[in-house]
Amino acid sequence: MNVLVLGDGLLGSELCRLNGWDFVSRSRHGFDIRHESTYLKITPFAGYTIVNCIANTDTYSKNKDAIWEVNISGTRKLIDFCNKWGAKLVHISSDYVYTNSKSCATEEDVPVHNQSWYGYSKLVSDAMVQEYAHKNLVIRCTHKPIPFPFKEAWVDQVGNFDYVDKIADMCSKLILNNATGVYNVGTELKSIYDLAQKTSNANSCLRPPLSPSNVTMDVSKIKFFIGELN
Repeated sequence: MNVLVLGDGLLGSELCRLNGWDFVSRSRHGFDIRHESTYLKITPFAGYTIVNCIANTDTYSKNKDAIWEVNISGTRKLIDFCNKWGAKLVHISSDYVYTNSKSCATEEDVPVHNQSWYGYSKLVSDAMVQEYAHKNLVIRCTHKPIPFPFKEAWVDQVGNFDYVDKIADMCSKLILNNATGVYNVGTELKSIYDLAQKTSNANSCLRPPLSPSNVTMDVSKIKFFIGELN
């Protein structure tokens, strides 16, 4: 399978490291998801599966326009590109779409965004990919750098997040085995502090007031998928 990763951040870099996939980024190659003129840079990869790891992740920014331009308008341009060339779009989303939803939400539950433009933009872009991309896979996840790099870790945010190596491995299995639809990707429930203790001696602390306490997801679908592969 030929795969092109858009973005060279934490998850994009790990996916390329694991699989030897090509990548294109704004910093190294001048690709900008917001501007169609730069899409010429990915036209040579038009027949590939396109993995979109590009997003404005300024989680609590009040700058709606900046977030909207990348996460919504940019995603729509990418959808049009993939449809034009018959490419499958793998869209990396976030567990934040489940903020203020029910605990351990499944892929079929109605997600309710938290009170941030980031959460809202990811929810809308997910819907656009599902509705308009002719061939698509939406992956909802959160990944952390390994080892945990911070001196403090939140004890009062619970989710299915994990270190980037584990999340990238599960994402790779979905991509390489041509999964479609929506998948929650994560591991067992834990706090950020619980995760941090696996690789560091970070002290416990409370989350900022705007940060959600519960971003839990039902991950039985991805567990079943991986189990079937084994």
